[in-house]
Amino acid sequence: MWDCQSKYVCIFLLLALSGLFFLFHNINILEWKLNSTLDLSHIHSEGSPPCLDRKLSFFCSHLVQEPSTEEALEDCSLLQSIAGPEPLPVTTPLDQTSDPAHSLFAILPAGGGRERHVGDQLEALVLMNDFQGCPKSRGGDFLLARLHSPELGAGVAGQVLDHLNGTYSAIFPLLWEGSVWVEVTLVHPSEAVSLLRRFQEERLNWVPSKSLFRSGLLSETTECNLCLPNNQQPLCDYTDPRTGEPWFCYKPKQLACDTRINHFKAGSQTYLQHLTSKEALLFQSGININVHIHATGSDSVTVLPKEKDKPDEESSSVAAAPIRTPPLPSRTPPSGYYYQGSWRALDGVVIRQFNDPAAVIQCLKGKQVYMYGDSTVRQYYDYLTSFVPELKKFNLRSHVRAGPFMAVNIPNNILLKYRCHGPPIFWPPLSVSQLHYVANELDGLAGGSDTVVVISVSTHFSFFPLQAYIRRLRRIRRAVVRLLNRAPGTVVVVRSANLDQRKDNFINSDWILTQLDRVLKAMFRGLDVMLLDTWEMTLAHHLPHDLHPAPPIIKNMINTILSGVCPLSSRT
Repeated sequence: MWDCQSKYVCIFLLLALSGLFFLFHNINILEWKLNSTLDLSHIHSEGSPPCLDRKLSFFCSHLVQEPSTEEALEDCSLLQSIAGPEPLPVTTPLDQTSDPAHSLFAILPAGGGRERHVGDQLEALVLMNDFQGCPKSRGGDFLLARLHSPELGAGVAGQVLDHLNGTYSAIFPLLWEGSVWVEVTLVHPSEAVSLLRRFQEERLNWVPSKSLFRSGLLSETTECNLCLPNNQQPLCDYTDPRTGEPWFCYKPKQLACDTRINHFKAGSQTYLQHLTSKEALLFQSGININVHIHATGSDSVTVLPKEKDKPDEESSSVAAAPIRTPPLPSRTPPSGYYYQGSWRALDGVVIRQFNDPAAVIQCLKGKQVYMYGDSTVRQYYDYLTSFVPELKKFNLRSHVRAGPFMAVNIPNNILLKYRCHGPPIFWPPLSVSQLHYVANELDGLAGGSDTVVVISVSTHFSFFPLQAYIRRLRRIRRAVVRLLNRAPGTVVVVRSANLDQRKDNFINSDWILTQLDRVLKAMFRGLDVMLLDTWEMTLAHHLPHDLHPAPPIIKNMINTILSGVCPLSSRT
């Protein structure tokens, strides 16, 4: 009898210990998930984030003034919100790293065996394995997911939830009828993400900049950057007096700092120069970079018309999902989707189709449009001046890539201008007179209902620590707030980062670009601006991802912007 009782006691103790382990494991993961979605509007009421409890290393603190307490708190919260799992040791053998060929995903069944309808949600469970076929026991892989119907020209970005145990959930809203296909891609294994995280904070000179100094017949060229060591040779300080944005060059040996005449990109280094031979194995195109993960079973389902009197938020797939560890956090709905090749917003705004140049002219009549930023927003200027012949370019004798550019339509009183943002910017030689900071440009605008501002600042900051990007966006955000305070009718569009799945996805990695995307959206959330979600607009589309999206995607972006500038009087 005692043997029987002792047997049950052992079983009871085992179950109790397992329950405690499950409880604490879930609590830890849930705490991390909650921290990762921290709303910055509550940071003061919730106390200081844990990273402020220790000495936080601020970017270039030996040259740049440290942020205020409020700025440091926001920096800390933003960095914590995208921190992810603890970095993996770089000594992990390759055969124990994530392998998309051995990994798989499965579409979870609908609840009660019922059919799927428009308005439901679809969930796919992703199981990551290593090159030996063994399950991974931790998270951190960078995955992208898309639901699409090629014959309908339809697609929507999925949300990938990391369960931190080698499994992931890809969640999709069902927004149209017909057959839909699930696509899951491993962009980077978790072991590569650990390296990218380290390099993002360390790299400063991978794409060096230089300036030419000249006086009479004497000229010199020196290296320039957001941050330079101040113990090697004297520096010239070109910190902007209004924004405080830093920029430094090594002082020429024979010339003064005020003889600087231009700024230019001075070549670039390949990523292989910064990797050991073992680390380079984590960045192999077609093996562990941008590789589709195959489904076990079918990778498609059929979606039926929306059921009558059924709320949109009800989800058959979630109701049928088995209990897993950890529980799913609250999900963020997508910003829109494609149908018949056209972008449809999910925030209630009807996206108009500006297929006729006359419609664009009518929308922009009497308006001034200012575009500030990198070459991704210059694409909008190029598209409009090409699509609308009535917009006449004014020759400013500018550089063909960097601008500034201007186009006008005098009969309809339309002004269209583009100017690149200030350094860091990696382009051919620019006169220092053309190095303008976006915040200063915004402060120079009168604004008003006749003014449209489009801002895109991201790509050129992928070569620097995130704190440098946060600081730049903070200056721009303050200038946007000032502009909207003095001229509330001004339309301000802030463009997010977008995917760039090049084969050597390292220097400008999609993982790094998604960090910029998440920071930008967090910093402008809540302001009276239009956030143009180009991240989702490139992910949801069937065309290959490119730093400079293809014309059909640009057309949809322009339609979205113009729909915000000229909304329909009645929404359908």
